Amino acid sequence: MAEPKTPPGTIVWTDLTVADAPGIRDFYQAVVGWRPEPVPMGGYDDYSMVPAGADGPVAGVCHARGVNANLPPRWLVYIAVDNLDRALAEAAKRGGKRIDGPRSMGELRFAVIEDPSGAVAGLIGP
Repeated sequence: MAEPKTPPGTIVWTDLTVADAPGIRDFYQAVVGWRPEPVPMGGYDDYSMVPAGADGPVAGVCHARGVNANLPPRWLVYIAVDNLDRALAEAAKRGGKRIDGPRSMGELRFAVIEDPSGAVAGLIGP
């Protein structure tokens, strides 16, 4: 996922959260050639997906359970922001709503929002 100094506005990660993560993992492995790498989640694995010949993952396939139980089953982009709390407040002020989070991931925090049109995106920042 994003480095802490990623410029605001940059799309830094894409996740898909679904009920059948192993089945969807296998689907994308067969269809686009991604190699799955397990990500231990305490009792089950989610998956980072690595393109053929790449050094690292470009996306994740996650189970819709635990901390991800409320996330929608669609590809979700994560956009870098310089201040997550300020971005969440601005989203609410402009008619958006918070779907999930904020949660921590190392030095970063992230949340999922819905904009006034109903489109969903993740925001991530230091």
